[in-house]
Amino acid sequence: MSVIRNFTCDDLFKFNNMNLDPLTETYALSFYMQYMAHWPECFQVAESPGGEIMGYIIGKAEGHGENWHGHVTALTVAPDYRRLGLAARLMKSLEQISEKKQAYFVDLFVRVSNKVAIKMYHELGYIIYRTILEYYSGDPDENAYDMRKALSRDSKKKSVIPLAHPVRPEEVDQ
Repeated sequence: MSVIRNFTCDDLFKFNNMNLDPLTETYALSFYMQYMAHWPECFQVAESPGGEIMGYIIGKAEGHGENWHGHVTALTVAPDYRRLGLAARLMKSLEQISEKKQAYFVDLFVRVSNKVAIKMYHELGYIIYRTILEYYSGDPDENAYDMRKALSRDSKKKSVIPLAHPVRPEEVDQ
């Protein structure tokens, strides 16, 4: 049985099994430290009984007014632990944290080509809010979906009314 807990500095020495996987984005050490410092409750790991990191989620709370939301910056599960429901458990945990922070919705960006992840997010109640053209700098032909799930504070579900047209990366915060 795995446990979901907050990420610690010691975990930086134990998550190479995921970060060396080609499906996982790897960031600079300062990036992980920034999230631990600013949003420690939104940076969580799934840990095996033996202490191995099985997966992690990096999130934050951001925005203003009705745009106040939880954001999934990264979500990954080690290859040996995929298809066990860990990603869904990590997502549910971030959703609960976002509810406590009185966010209106949770959002994330996912590659349009990542059909497995898109299917999982749909099953968790996320919708495609908009397409972001050429979002990934290393792959200019790859677009992203901005997927969203309304939380209880957004009782009218205004945050998940899809945009009819795609946007460019510089328009994302607008």
